[in-house]
Amino acid sequence: MSRTVTSSTRTALTLQQAVAQAPTLARLSELAAESAARLAIVRPLLPPALRTLVQAGAPDADGWTLLAPTTRRPPSCASWRQHCLQPLTAQATR
Repeated sequence: MSRTVTSSTRTALTLQQAVAQAPTLARLSELAAESAARLAIVRPLLPPALRTLVQAGAPDADGWTLLAPTTRRPPSCASWRQHCLQPLTAQATR
């Protein structure tokens, strides 16, 4: 009984190449870049104590989300939502 051994050569891809070849991953990469760009614009408008805590969420057809961890600084985040979100949104859209 003989066995045939075949070898296949695989070419290593960079992450960027792999993402570019997969439409779903490419779209996800675009959304992540868009979200990071939005956060870069908005971050200077945030209260200094929250600038390092707030993270960008995913943009979608209805808008964009800023994520603030509620477990580390709940009073600050609640205050931010109540007092800063509406003025921040108004200022950013002018």
